[in-house]
Amino acid sequence: MSDARQIEAEIYERLSKVIDPELGRSVTDLGMIAAIEATPADANVDTDAYDVTVHVELTVPGCPLSETITNQINGAVSSYPGAQLNTHIEVGSMSCDKLADLVADLKAERKQNPFSKPGVKTRIFAITSGKGGVGKSSVTANLAATFAALGYDAAAIDADIYGFSLPRLFGVHTQPTNLNGMLMPVTAWGVKLISIGMFAGADRAILWRGPRLQRSLEQFLSDVWWGEPDVLLLDLAPGTGDMAISVAQALPNAELVVVTTPQPSASDVAVRSGLAALQVPMKVRGVVENMSYYEHKGEKLEIFGAGGGQRVAEQLTEALGYDVPLMAQLPLEPEVRETGEAGRPAVLTSEGALRTDGIGQTFRGLAERLMAL
Repeated sequence: MSDARQIEAEIYERLSKVIDPELGRSVTDLGMIAAIEATPADANVDTDAYDVTVHVELTVPGCPLSETITNQINGAVSSYPGAQLNTHIEVGSMSCDKLADLVADLKAERKQNPFSKPGVKTRIFAITSGKGGVGKSSVTANLAATFAALGYDAAAIDADIYGFSLPRLFGVHTQPTNLNGMLMPVTAWGVKLISIGMFAGADRAILWRGPRLQRSLEQFLSDVWWGEPDVLLLDLAPGTGDMAISVAQALPNAELVVVTTPQPSASDVAVRSGLAALQVPMKVRGVVENMSYYEHKGEKLEIFGAGGGQRVAEQLTEALGYDVPLMAQLPLEPEVRETGEAGRPAVLTSEGALRTDGIGQTFRGLAERLMAL
């Protein structure tokens, strides 16, 4: 039986490399492996074959990623090189007390907004605009999907409480998993997401102001288990209202990306959105001009005029005293709207890979420029 005990110990060590995709910790660290039992397949025959049963306790019954976790566990056990193993996985859920202890331990690690701590490595980009209707949410969704497709651990917060649209653009129809008051973000197309639009009753009008609006952002930051993403995007409400101020207070290390369209009516108010950086400790990283042109039979038609993005970049550079470049000019493409409204960011193929044509390359270039500094 000493061989059986050794196999159990070595399998436990192998399972320490299996990572829970939501919590970002190993299943052993999280206490999900309740027991491992190895017995000779035939006690009467001298053989290297063993029956191995792994008792798994998931955080909640019906965990949406249970199949992913059990498949990883099965793979780690079945690839064990030291003996022939017949693997059996028994799946249950944690007791209320065990889950409460786990959540308490996780919350103890992050008693405050994790993205404002010194030394945080997450790059935070707040996507803003002076007015609605310029495609800010579409830019946010496609940029987040691009980061994920490039291999970054990407997350996005729909901070446009009144006009949330990320759930629709990512095809999300489920609610976040609730672990005793700690929420797991919903993952879609490789991006961790949270939005008020994921909760029951979110289709009703929201009339939050001041402290309650600020508290919604604090909850999105502190009560959601984000892990340690490489990049976090925030889809802000248009203008310079309460949420923009809340973001500046909660995330002073955030960098603003201003979205505009070419015509003066949009670019003039976009400048005001960027000038909010004069009152808050956020830096404006650059400008994105959306709907710059429509390509028809090889000709670029400037349906909404021209030069708005460059005007915004130049005015912000002069007003802020540092270079604010025009980082991308995005064409007007019906496919971006059609694909996005169908629940897939347009920069991705149906398999989830980054497209290699124009829109894919444009967003790749934008993502690389943002991460360059």
